[in-house]
Amino acid sequence: MKSFAILAAGAALVATPAFAQTADPIAQVEAEADRTERVAQQIWQFAELGYLETRSSGLLIDELQKEGFSIRPGVADIPTAFVAEWGEGGPVIGLLAEFDALPGITQSAEPTRDPVAGKHAGHACGHNLFGAGSLSAAIAIRNWLEATGTPGRVRLYGTPAEEGGSGKVYMARAGLFDDADFVIDWHPADRNSAASRMSLANRSGKFRFRGVSAHAAGAPERGRSALDGVEAMNMMVNMMREHTSMDTRIHYVITDGGKAPNVVPDFAEVFYYVRHSDADEVRALWPRLEAAAKGAAMGTGTEVDWEIIHGNNPTLPLESLQKMMDTKLRALEPIEYTADELTWAATVRESFGEDAPELSEAGEVEEYAVQTGYGSTDVGDVSRAVPTVSVRTATWVPGTAAHSWQAVAASGHSYGSKGTQHAAKAMVLAAVELYTNPQLRETAKAEFIAARGEDYVYESLLGDRDPPLDYRK
Repeated sequence: MKSFAILAAGAALVATPAFAQTADPIAQVEAEADRTERVAQQIWQFAELGYLETRSSGLLIDELQKEGFSIRPGVADIPTAFVAEWGEGGPVIGLLAEFDALPGITQSAEPTRDPVAGKHAGHACGHNLFGAGSLSAAIAIRNWLEATGTPGRVRLYGTPAEEGGSGKVYMARAGLFDDADFVIDWHPADRNSAASRMSLANRSGKFRFRGVSAHAAGAPERGRSALDGVEAMNMMVNMMREHTSMDTRIHYVITDGGKAPNVVPDFAEVFYYVRHSDADEVRALWPRLEAAAKGAAMGTGTEVDWEIIHGNNPTLPLESLQKMMDTKLRALEPIEYTADELTWAATVRESFGEDAPELSEAGEVEEYAVQTGYGSTDVGDVSRAVPTVSVRTATWVPGTAAHSWQAVAASGHSYGSKGTQHAAKAMVLAAVELYTNPQLRETAKAEFIAARGEDYVYESLLGDRDPPLDYRK
């Protein structure tokens, strides 16, 4: 890893001394610091699940309307999805903003385990920070465009239900990215990185078994257990793992297995995910799950049907853009934490054990590399519709895993908000480069066409289903 170079951030990008204050893109982001923390905290408190983020989406829209953005709400038949835009002419640069929480994990902003009673979801992936950071970046870009008179449009995409709902896939399928020139994406993390990272393709589905209820002791012969169907399917899928390629990931939870042991359950449901680096491999694996479900139903005297819930293509990273983002990230001054924030972070660090990374790693940038990650994201479908560049910044204490209580705590603390501001600065610098560097735009678009292939035709892993607006209810 290399530490951040301490530079007069943004100085090289100012067109003339006359714009020394208003046209400095870093200054534009710094002016949004209070808004970043306020909005991040509000969305963290809301902790709304996918497709149910009414208040979170509404808050972002309100902030954008105050700054003169035009708003298209409810796009792609999703009530909480929106597109906000400002400007005219020039390149169209979009930013992604997520805001959904995760079910089943809660935590206060305290640095020790402290679940919040009565709360059923938490921002364990930092999407409250994601939304707030992209909001501040979009407003800073808008102000920079106006101050410099640069032709161009900035567009913020409000993208709900990333966690298992594939909100962006429906937006891509609806063509909402087709007229954008570039998209900038970021994500909270425990480190700073602009690595060229490909994710895994992913498809999920709920398999629903239906049987016949009966008294489990008094008349078991009259029952046909839907739970038996689920368990038989799980056993066959678990045996199938031996006969899949190394990159394959299959995981499941039983979301409904009955209500009482003395009642043969007439309904049971299991929720499956299948992942692989190659979308075609996911398509090939999925019929094998369906076959296991059918076999399980036949063997247990039950019936089964299934519903595809979400599906994401792998990301398509472009090195020309990622290397540019890496340069911008390294040009930023390190985050300055207060003594209280460092004390708070040190307490969180204690929960990771003796091998925990040093807190100083939050001030470093990972070496640039080409990587394959084992997570999945609906940003993959965006990146196959439009050239996309991504960055991650240290919003969480080094060593924090996503989807953990430590991530929830940092996402609700000023520690996380400072990392969010860092992401906004990197995104704004990248946007300025794209607006003002036609050679980079040309190179990136040529790389994009080559990476997709001349004859590429977009195909989602969702098929033609409607958005599952009730999948978290």
